[in-house]
Amino acid sequence: MAKAFQKIYTKITQITKATCSVKATNVGYDELATVEGRLAQVVKIIGDEVTLQIFEGTEGIPTNAEVIFMGKSPSLKVSEQLAGRFFNAYGDPIDGGPVPEGEERPIGGPSVNPVRRKQPSELIATGIAGIDLNNTLVSGQKIPFFADPDQPFNQVMATVALRAQTDKIILGGMGMTNDDYLYFKNVFSNAGALDRIISFMNTTEDPAVERLLIPDMALTAAEYFAVDKNEKVLVLLTDMTSYADALSIVSNRMDQIPSKDSMPGSLYSDLAKIYEKAAQFPAGGSITIVAVTTLSGGDITHAVPDNTGYITEGQLFLRRDSDVGKVVVDPFRSLSRLKQLVQGKKTREDHPQVMNAAVRLYADAANAKTKLENGFDLTDYDTRALSFARDYAEKILAIDVNLDTTEMLDNTWKLLSQHFRPAEVNMKQELIDTYWQQ
Repeated sequence: MAKAFQKIYTKITQITKATCSVKATNVGYDELATVEGRLAQVVKIIGDEVTLQIFEGTEGIPTNAEVIFMGKSPSLKVSEQLAGRFFNAYGDPIDGGPVPEGEERPIGGPSVNPVRRKQPSELIATGIAGIDLNNTLVSGQKIPFFADPDQPFNQVMATVALRAQTDKIILGGMGMTNDDYLYFKNVFSNAGALDRIISFMNTTEDPAVERLLIPDMALTAAEYFAVDKNEKVLVLLTDMTSYADALSIVSNRMDQIPSKDSMPGSLYSDLAKIYEKAAQFPAGGSITIVAVTTLSGGDITHAVPDNTGYITEGQLFLRRDSDVGKVVVDPFRSLSRLKQLVQGKKTREDHPQVMNAAVRLYADAANAKTKLENGFDLTDYDTRALSFARDYAEKILAIDVNLDTTEMLDNTWKLLSQHFRPAEVNMKQELIDTYWQQ
């Protein structure tokens, strides 16, 4: 319903599959409006010609529909009351609880000025040994999970949310099934961890274009806790491919010329404005972003993972290990480009050498497996390397392994000493003297 003295426009000049145009004045870019009661947003202004993107689509909208501008862009009320709650793409509660009070802030603002950033230097321990050992995360980092659609990436995200040693976890779900939504809600509730988790959810039943609001909502909440409260915040986004698909839908409906893989030409900028919100602040707060990008048939050259790789600081690969029947964090294809900032500094001194030795021996096992498959005889070392690789995958790399950083290193030392002699691991003698388990 229009407020007193609010101007109503009723002459729509053009309607497409997703947008409508109307002549209006004193309207701002990104401003919200209602068109025949449906929520819309200003996406283009040329003179007095204003184009609005209608979230629910334009089907059934007449040319004399009422267009009412709200005078503001999408916003979120931020306060401590957000903690433990579930919201939709507009920041409205979907968990049956009251509407939180707080300061209203516009979403989708600019990323942090580089001058206000500090070099990332704080460890983010996830409890998943396959990440913490080989691809240690650092506060203020941005890194994606690359995974096939049939892999349990949502379970991994829920696990990270429960185990990560941070002050706040903010989950942004895009294009999720109701089963996925209920899974996250039940896992968080049963674990008693809701007091530090905030969730923004868009399900498959919601309009696809609403997914475009989820990352900005999540990051606006993250900036409140990281900047205003100086807290360590971890933002989990799943799935960025669904987000990119929504971008594609909107650009196609607006008759924009598509780029690679039917994606809009602005894809790189659209992804960068999300990922570049990751930062370590001098006052102590930080925003770390871990985002799932699902792959189509394992295609790493698709426009979404391809552009993501240019923006982020590494990637985490999930794959199913046929030898142990578990999903593991692939040590060969995964990479955290900032891990050296904390390994051996915020973790135990032996961490870098243990990581390098274990991956090198795991690679020797891969070579031995190739020899076996091609009918060549295996040496005693090959046999022991294969045995080590199975134990390493099952007891360290598998995503269901929950260890703190000390246990993770101790267990890896145990595996090394079970399968190899000290001279074969190629590590500093003083570390072998200190940690080698007889």
